[in-house]
Amino acid sequence: MNPARSTLRYVVIQRNPKAGARTRRWELLDLVRELKSLGYQPRMFRNRDRLAAWMSVPDHRQRLHCLVAAGGDGTVCDLLTRYPGVPLTVLPLGTENLLARFFRLPRSGRRLAAIIHAGHTRVLDVGRVGDRRFVICAGIGLDATIIHQVHDARRGHITKWHYLGPIWCSLRRREWPELTVRDSAGNIYPAAHVQLSNLPTYAVGLCWANTAVGDDGKLDFRLFQPGTLWDRLGDVWAAWCGTIERRRTVTCLTLTGATITSHEPVPVHLDGDPAGTTPVEISVLPRSLTLFVPERGPET
Repeated sequence: MNPARSTLRYVVIQRNPKAGARTRRWELLDLVRELKSLGYQPRMFRNRDRLAAWMSVPDHRQRLHCLVAAGGDGTVCDLLTRYPGVPLTVLPLGTENLLARFFRLPRSGRRLAAIIHAGHTRVLDVGRVGDRRFVICAGIGLDATIIHQVHDARRGHITKWHYLGPIWCSLRRREWPELTVRDSAGNIYPAAHVQLSNLPTYAVGLCWANTAVGDDGKLDFRLFQPGTLWDRLGDVWAAWCGTIERRRTVTCLTLTGATITSHEPVPVHLDGDPAGTTPVEISVLPRSLTLFVPERGPET
């Protein structure tokens, strides 16, 4: 082995071959070429088991500069869960790419390599449900049902159009199992649907929690009461306008964690990926993610 090459820092890219639509894959090649020109040793994996075997070698972990999630928010969640504490960044190739959009991470492989090399980072809280982690949001009830239906019907790459049918069917549904939210102090709150936010961003420009701060050691809960189709459309409109906290049918809480139960299983999602059903216990891991971001970050 070349002695100089053996001292290079690794940048490991986890590629999700099913993320988003079949576009912009050439950005991966640009990322690899640019990382090499900047003096890094890039390694790319599409197989999770091969990445796990590579990461199990102590010398590899010692020389690891960061992980790159080449996919969507689900790819980020997967790496957060499997390799806690390892710095990472995102090459957004998924359907929504909420984390990348919020922190202005580019779809350009060349520009992302420059961001990694510049070394500017943000340290964020991470939410935890069981052994899984999330960084943006979680949902129990309506939006999680939509996500479960889309993923159950998935046959390869998906686009935003795949969500339209499940969205309309879920908005029209009148009966939902009641959820019970219990905070760490033992207070109990009923709800039909629950949204949790660690960052003030969501799909298609919606915002369920304007007050969410990614490094305050807390999660912002929005508890929605049962209602009609027009109530749900009103909630969506308020989330679009940034006025969800003014809705009388919405309970706003800021908590370090909670337990959510129901009499029958209710779907759960974490950062837009299915995550089983209730009951769930949610907690926060304060400032446990180091994310490489552009020096000019979000306007917050």
